[in-house]
Amino acid sequence: MSGERVPGLRREAIGLREVLFQSITAMAPAAAVAASIPSGAAFAGGSLPLSLLIALVACLFTASCVAELARQLPAAGSVATYAAQGLHPAVGFLVGWGYVFVEALVPPLLLLQLGFTTAGTLHQEWSSYPGDLWWPWSLAGAAVIAAAGYFGVRASARFGTVLGVFEVLVFVVFAVWLIVKAGGDNTSSVFGTSHTAEGYQGISGVFAGSVYTVLAFAGFEAAAPLAEETKDPRRTMHRAVLGAALAIGLFYVLTTYAMAVYFGPDRFAGFGASGAASWEGVARASFGLFWVLVFLAVVNSTIANANACANVSTRTAFALGRIRVFPQLFARVHPRHRSPVAGIAVQWAVALAAMLGLGFSYDPVTAFLLLATVIVTVVIGVYIVVNLACAGYFLRRRRELFKPVRHLLFPLLGIVAFVPALLTAAGLPVFDFVSELTAPVSYAGPVVGAWMIAGVMVLIFLLRRHPGRIAETARVHFDDSPTPEPRQSGAVQS
Repeated sequence: MSGERVPGLRREAIGLREVLFQSITAMAPAAAVAASIPSGAAFAGGSLPLSLLIALVACLFTASCVAELARQLPAAGSVATYAAQGLHPAVGFLVGWGYVFVEALVPPLLLLQLGFTTAGTLHQEWSSYPGDLWWPWSLAGAAVIAAAGYFGVRASARFGTVLGVFEVLVFVVFAVWLIVKAGGDNTSSVFGTSHTAEGYQGISGVFAGSVYTVLAFAGFEAAAPLAEETKDPRRTMHRAVLGAALAIGLFYVLTTYAMAVYFGPDRFAGFGASGAASWEGVARASFGLFWVLVFLAVVNSTIANANACANVSTRTAFALGRIRVFPQLFARVHPRHRSPVAGIAVQWAVALAAMLGLGFSYDPVTAFLLLATVIVTVVIGVYIVVNLACAGYFLRRRRELFKPVRHLLFPLLGIVAFVPALLTAAGLPVFDFVSELTAPVSYAGPVVGAWMIAGVMVLIFLLRRHPGRIAETARVHFDDSPTPEPRQSGAVQS
């Protein structure tokens, strides 16, 4: 490194509350409850609450690994740094290459959902509104997210906190209301195997449901890239990652239990993301205008999730630009807000291109499914590598801190939990409940493969021409001396 003092991200800008909700909103709890988790009901039926409990325990294994690494390695590179330290810098580069790619695709994914959800609801209420006029709402959401990111991590994280509190509160209140209304129909049998869907009796149905619901937990690690901007990051990151996974996991169990007992456990296999047998459908039929709050919470969740993942992608790109494995453009920060403005601009351009390009080439729902498959496939792969990195880091580098259960058993269990989810997300029919993907959603595999092949080619070039830059992937910049407040923006030299 040249040793030149240049501006970086703003240190100690946010605290536990903000980073906790960074992870919470990245999990999109309201959207997951309303749209993602019900996919497991086709297999688990009224036993879906048990599936969620199993998924929660499984995800906590990986969340524990991420939290342990975040405490030791507070870095904007997060999962890339963890893999570089625990396995090899080349693996760290490839993890960062894949992670920044898919996290950059999350905002357009959520903006598509914002668009078609809003347009569909408005058309349902007022038939004169075109049901396919989705893009103005998506563009408005993109502008809000870009503005939040531009004004710095304080503005973005606090904005996410407000949105996160709203969506969680709406669904918790609704869940309690459903439990009260269910009265004598409340039953602990939904935590057994007696209500699984026809054709998936017993534990097989519960397992199939858990594989689909585990995808709703993705995003619990999203606090980690904000480590360099957080107060007392070693302690705060650990608490935020584990706290978000546990709290939202229990939130999922509560809300799904409430709907299962109210709707009827033996009818729950027919519950879904839309129509009368859905969260909005039940709210419309039984609770008057409360459906408006459910709708607003889901819309709110899409914006909050897009905002959180924009923070993840821009910070990861900043970390890779700082060491010049990405263009140094990504390491430029605003002179006042200390936000990675170049990365935010690129993120905004990618969001618009993917959202409008895919949305108009196919339709917004199909584009959503394609992007979701790309994202989930890579993110689960990253989780598996991070589990390996946790074991490798404490065995190879911090043997004095090594604990067999926390640093070896938990990583192995985390890998076991996510391998079925990875195969399911990729549409590989290893299990009888997995359906093969059809075009254009099936294009997700080739897209991921092409991007990772490109990453391998870049890696080979850098190893031959600039091997020191790949080695820098393992560096924890938080341990460096603080840099002075800049008078103008610049790029970190390495």
